[in-house]
Amino acid sequence: MIRKTVANVTDALAGVKDGMTFMLGGFGLCGIPENAISELVRLGVKDITCISNNAGVDDFGLGLLLQQHQIKKMISSYVGENDEFERQMLSGELEVELTPQGTLAEKCRAAQAGFPAFFTPAGYGTEVAEGKEVREFDGKMYILEEAFKADFAFVKAWKGDAAGNLIFKGTARNFNPCMCGAATITVAEVEELVPEGELDPNQIHIPGIFVQRIFQGKDYEKRIEQRTVRQK
Repeated sequence: MIRKTVANVTDALAGVKDGMTFMLGGFGLCGIPENAISELVRLGVKDITCISNNAGVDDFGLGLLLQQHQIKKMISSYVGENDEFERQMLSGELEVELTPQGTLAEKCRAAQAGFPAFFTPAGYGTEVAEGKEVREFDGKMYILEEAFKADFAFVKAWKGDAAGNLIFKGTARNFNPCMCGAATITVAEVEELVPEGELDPNQIHIPGIFVQRIFQGKDYEKRIEQRTVRQK
């Protein structure tokens, strides 16, 4: 059995450099790789391209990287909760590529499966389709979308073992699974790290073949992006 555990987040991010492209799992603030993001801030890497469903909030998640102007380009489907993101985008400081959410997920899955591209009807007839190949299938128009190419994928799981097998919990099973194996190196941070053989094979969501490095994270805040409560 190949052991993929590393001692800490510093070892997990070995090889990260300026100008790289990173995938980061999560949906809103749910299931985001908090430790990896904090380490990227500490390392001070610059001119990075981030592929993520959204950009966090001003003082948490990818918002921390935006505060330090470490992100050169964001590829996302939703960016509505981050004022600094909006400011940088409108001022031209940040390059933004807005992508339909399903297309974003499928571009990750295609990379994970080794497919270079796929056809989708999403975005046909809009700015999303500009410059892309268009084909007709059974009377319906589709555009060609290429799979993502990323250097690192940073994902967050609930449990994992030393071989890299992962179990996600609740809504954290969002973009995290389809980003595993979709980059040259996949780094998984988990709340609980166990020896090989301790996870029920029937409960594993992502097999270890898709993960190169795994470590146990710490100090998770698990913030709520929009707290809505009932009036008393």
